[in-house]
Amino acid sequence: MTKDVIALTPKMPDLPTLIAGLYAGGPDLGINTLADGAVVQLCAPDGRPLVSVEAPILIQVPGETARLLGHAVKEGPVWWTEARASTAAAEAERLAGSFAGRLATVLGGTVWPPEAATTDVVPLTTDVSAIPIPATGNPAVDILTATTAVVIQDRPLVATTTWLSDALRTATAADRALQIVTPPTTRLTLPTRTALRGLPNRWVVQDPEHGYYDGLSGAVLHWKNGTFTPVRDEDGAASVADAFKTTAETGERQLLLTLRTQHPADADLVLGRALEAAFRHLTGAAPAGWSTAEPVNLPWSTRQLTDLARARAPRPTWLIAVGHPDRPALATMRVLRTTAGVEEGITLALGYGANEAPPLQAVEALAAELDAEHGLVTLLTALRAARRDLSAPAQLEPPPIPVTFTLGHDEARRIAPPRAEHPPLGLTPTRLGPPAEPALHYPLGDGTDPQAWSTFQQLTQHLKRQA
Repeated sequence: MTKDVIALTPKMPDLPTLIAGLYAGGPDLGINTLADGAVVQLCAPDGRPLVSVEAPILIQVPGETARLLGHAVKEGPVWWTEARASTAAAEAERLAGSFAGRLATVLGGTVWPPEAATTDVVPLTTDVSAIPIPATGNPAVDILTATTAVVIQDRPLVATTTWLSDALRTATAADRALQIVTPPTTRLTLPTRTALRGLPNRWVVQDPEHGYYDGLSGAVLHWKNGTFTPVRDEDGAASVADAFKTTAETGERQLLLTLRTQHPADADLVLGRALEAAFRHLTGAAPAGWSTAEPVNLPWSTRQLTDLARARAPRPTWLIAVGHPDRPALATMRVLRTTAGVEEGITLALGYGANEAPPLQAVEALAAELDAEHGLVTLLTALRAARRDLSAPAQLEPPPIPVTFTLGHDEARRIAPPRAEHPPLGLTPTRLGPPAEPALHYPLGDGTDPQAWSTFQQLTQHLKRQA
């Protein structure tokens, strides 16, 4: 598997330091650049890339190195320089470690993983000319077929880095699946899990004892016709790997909010305020930072993310927001220009330990503010038994259970208030806001009874019929 090595330094690696790092293989290796200089590659004499180094990122958000790497650094901003070693030569992994170790030594930083750090010169002894060059066209992609781009990752937590974002974007544009192959001990961040949720993309777990299986569904997989696909019996049914079924009850939970807002497309529009309101109601503070990839590196700023979305329009903009380290909170937001205006699609997850109570009592007040000030269309709140740190293991996790559902006042008016206020099953919504045009807040349960899904489905079917 390819290896990622990261140098974390208090100072930005300047050109002399980068050159010193790139001499980890001695003077015989060459240099190449990609993506207008954003990626530098250390290459074998025949031009084959051995180590790809991404441009340094200044991480100004506290807790990001600990969240993604389990590797805390001193207080203050830190420069994140990531090197990815290929499988073209046995020396590539040590070359990446020497590159990162040299940066950390000169600039007074650290290396992740710590055991990879070295400053030794690593001469190339493998005859790489005998190894076929993979025609991937992307330094993050290890195997490329007519239907699939395969990324092999060997790290505890797979985040939606710019590497991975580029690989997903390139695969989608070419009508290919993106499949990430990892060991069974690997977990996914929430943004990565979201990106891989829809087929044909997959999280492929390579288990030494159980073979390959899907890390999100558990389906046993095999490599067939250039892609990982489920193994099916004579009746066409797929089986679930035994390793996927192993679960442990920890008492940890996640509070999940899925909300949609809509705004007129005018020059004074500021995006991200609905997300900020959700963070303040549920965590007591605004998000700590935002970015278009992980690690999240920019301090929270609604103005800056609005400027980005406006510059990208009419193309959609996807971004990530993260909370402060004392309360696990992570959100994704998609901004879309539509004929009706500008739409925000937000998913927010918050983590709680066995002895922590999710703030369900704060949801109604949040819904009222979202409707009154932030163009709420719908808000669904749910609870699930899952890890407090918001990461996803390659194991069976129970689905979330709905707690409340809210219709914004414009959406309630479109459906017709008399019918929306009298749904089946005896549900009585709370009216939020002005009596003449209220938002409707429906209680569905306390997050422990799976029957709430049936209630929610009947409610939405009733509302759709009225619409």
